[in-house]
Amino acid sequence: MTIVHVTDCFLPRLGGIEVQVAGLAREQACSGEDVHVVTATRNADPGEGYAVHGIAVKLPWDLPVHPRAGTHLDRVLASLWPSVVYVHVGAISPFAWSGVRSALRLGLPAVVVVHSMWDPVVQRCYRVLDRLAAWSTAGVAVAAVSRAAADRVRAVAPGLPVGVVPNGIVPSAWRGIPTQRPDDAVHVVSVGRLAVRKEPMSLLRALRAVSADVPLRATLAGAGPEMGVLRRYVERHGLGWVHLPGRLDRHGVARLLAGADVFVNPAAQEAFGLAALEARTAGVPVIARPGTGVADFVRDGVEGLLTHDLAAGITRLANDREERLRIAAHNRTTEPTACTWPRVLEALRSCAARV
Repeated sequence: MTIVHVTDCFLPRLGGIEVQVAGLAREQACSGEDVHVVTATRNADPGEGYAVHGIAVKLPWDLPVHPRAGTHLDRVLASLWPSVVYVHVGAISPFAWSGVRSALRLGLPAVVVVHSMWDPVVQRCYRVLDRLAAWSTAGVAVAAVSRAAADRVRAVAPGLPVGVVPNGIVPSAWRGIPTQRPDDAVHVVSVGRLAVRKEPMSLLRALRAVSADVPLRATLAGAGPEMGVLRRYVERHGLGWVHLPGRLDRHGVARLLAGADVFVNPAAQEAFGLAALEARTAGVPVIARPGTGVADFVRDGVEGLLTHDLAAGITRLANDREERLRIAAHNRTTEPTACTWPRVLEALRSCAARV
């Protein structure tokens, strides 16, 4: 069976779509499928057991856009003639939507997977596009990476069936990693792109407002345009116990989580939260906002806390060692079964069966 994934962004760019598409392609290839990834990312990483086809031009900021994407996609899809085309979209993904149009022109089954939370502005854009191009009735299956993200899509096209295909994880990869703690402080960590939409500044403000009865230190791992602003805030307010190490590789993230006491995802528009899932699997209590994709695998008071008041949540877990250890023990001894790769691939096949 030949499978094609179409995505604007791919590795080495780092984000939810890139990591998830690479994981899907790898797992499908391991199960014996003939898997291909088609991307507009320049200098995309080669695949691990699958083929990567680049349709890219040099643009400012390496934007993953191609002015003649449709022609090239038609040629690639016609040469491969896949059994199904999975198209991965964010908020506005012109290359990916060109993949949808190519699949429909060629009469190929297509599944659109939405990896972002469509805010009101994006929702208005898709309503206009639906009136112009009728994408919601075009004969493609539609899914999103969480229930919260799926609700945003349904709000654009009421009555449209929207499935859920969560991000996948290998639980054993995040457990049993030895680490040495430098002190007895409660270690609060966060991992993610340092961009405005991920709200790292909200986390810094919350950390500054925390009223803890125990020593506290924090690590915000990641890179992005907000790094300079965050460093100046840390220096200006004397938060010497907050560390900004930059981007870590997956081994570095695993070691960081192994020495963490609390993980915080501050984003109010989080479609899924892969780093939060990794932390929960590693046995770390997770604090996130309610109404986000994190709520699909973190229940309030069970795997962590769901609260709009991040400072209060951090204060509660920092001061209540018994609750923190209870949640950590639960997370270490239970698996987020819905997010393991066999369940993810099953959900994806169910979407493909609809078309």
